[in-house]
Amino acid sequence: MFELSASDFTFTGNGLSRPECIVAERDGALWVSDNRGAITSIAADGRQRLIGRMGGKPNGMTMSEDGSFLMANIALRRFYKVGRDGSEQVFLDRVEGAPVGAANFVERDPTGRLWLSVSSRLSNHLLALESDVPDGYVIVMDHKGPRIVTDGLLFTNEVRLDAAMDWLYIAETRGGRVSRARLRPDGSLGPREVFGPDPIFDGALIDGIRFDAAGNLWVTEITRNRLYAIAPDGTAHLVFEDPDGAILDHPSSLTFCGPDLRTVHVGGLGQTRLATFQAPVAGLPPAHWQ
Repeated sequence: MFELSASDFTFTGNGLSRPECIVAERDGALWVSDNRGAITSIAADGRQRLIGRMGGKPNGMTMSEDGSFLMANIALRRFYKVGRDGSEQVFLDRVEGAPVGAANFVERDPTGRLWLSVSSRLSNHLLALESDVPDGYVIVMDHKGPRIVTDGLLFTNEVRLDAAMDWLYIAETRGGRVSRARLRPDGSLGPREVFGPDPIFDGALIDGIRFDAAGNLWVTEITRNRLYAIAPDGTAHLVFEDPDGAILDHPSSLTFCGPDLRTVHVGGLGQTRLATFQAPVAGLPPAHWQ
């Protein structure tokens, strides 16, 4: 299995603040969550521009069909639509009659459905990282409106669909594991099961997940600054670790980009730039590339 060393990394961007999530475009442009505003745009030529005044902790996001961004803010406990001009509008702050809670991530699938993760309902969501509080959940939004499709998760983080859209994969940060549930035609989910090790190691806190074109699920882990790839058979392979945090500092997400989708950028909660490497296999194209 593929492994990385420190010499395999370069860096992209500078002066970023809490660059938790990265959206890449075909032309090389990157859009990175940044708590100094909302998003930092990094053009293909390296020029940077900070947009928005959201504050709080902007985190997981996706690109909408009109080119704007759908973003969670875990500190402000809402989901926002952010325009490229920096405009901001709340698009979801309540579901099924209650405040959403600690909004974490937004994913858009090729059919246009949105999958939104909420880490915890606690007023102080960080308490759900310190002990087992199974109150995280996932919302689906489609033509029927928003509704909860799975609940009882241990600090829900990034969610992804596989290439065939058969399963929804869910990062459970406090559980240190990935769960998955089969997707039904009506957008509902079947029972959950664990995919891969449970936990990936004792004390692990996983954050970001993303598929490559070979069906491997890449995972970021924040306590030991690790990258894993979980093979389709559920075997987890350690790709890189950086206990000193010289390259990865609380890695929170990774994004495949470049014309061949083999360039990988890794964001991290403590980083001021993106860590960049070349992968041996292409990533699964995101919905806005299709």
